[in-house]
Amino acid sequence: MINLYYWPTPNARKVSILFEELKLKYNLIKVDINKGEQFFEKFLKISPNNKIPAIEFEENGKKITLFESGVILLFFAEKYNKFYSNDKLKRFEIIQWLTWQMAGFGPMLGQAHHFNFYAKEKINYAQERYSSEANRLYGVLDNKLKDQEWITGEYSIADIAVYPWTMTPDRQGVELSHFDNVIRWKEQMKKRSAVAKGMSVGQEMRKNNKVLTDDEYSNLFGKNQYKKR
Repeated sequence: MINLYYWPTPNARKVSILFEELKLKYNLIKVDINKGEQFFEKFLKISPNNKIPAIEFEENGKKITLFESGVILLFFAEKYNKFYSNDKLKRFEIIQWLTWQMAGFGPMLGQAHHFNFYAKEKINYAQERYSSEANRLYGVLDNKLKDQEWITGEYSIADIAVYPWTMTPDRQGVELSHFDNVIRWKEQMKKRSAVAKGMSVGQEMRKNNKVLTDDEYSNLFGKNQYKKR
């Protein structure tokens, strides 16, 4: 059985979507990042960077732990030879767009979301900087999808990785109606039952966290995350 250490964030939802696509059995273990559970010693042994998601499982009698969502996607896509490719060039195209998500699309959209929505002090420069970059990246994605159904021409872990980050364009300073191809692609993603199920995993964990307390805010964005780590 796979233990999936989880909180319903875009990066964690990548993994729950893939697991649902692969029809894997997994044990969901809540890590409440608002309360600072990502700094618990037990979790740090699995994910030394104190980030979710992370997994642990046994294979051939050996205990294995993995952190970083992109690595988890690559491991299971290769293990089960699905949503990947046996063709070397196509495989590296998939890796290329997975890396694009991890290095740019996710982090930049996350910063835009933070400065537009979470930041206690509104900084115009930061809002404009990251919202502009978010719009540029949506444009890159929209152009890639111009003449094809999926990001790399076939459904893959690249689509799985990108999709959860497109849920809150308003908070990212993005007007989604400007990106017709992204809208079409999102509609296709929604129609996949495994995607819908993966996106809903752990949603109930957030129901009482509409407004962050000062301590929760500090665990996520402030001094607590450095003190506790």
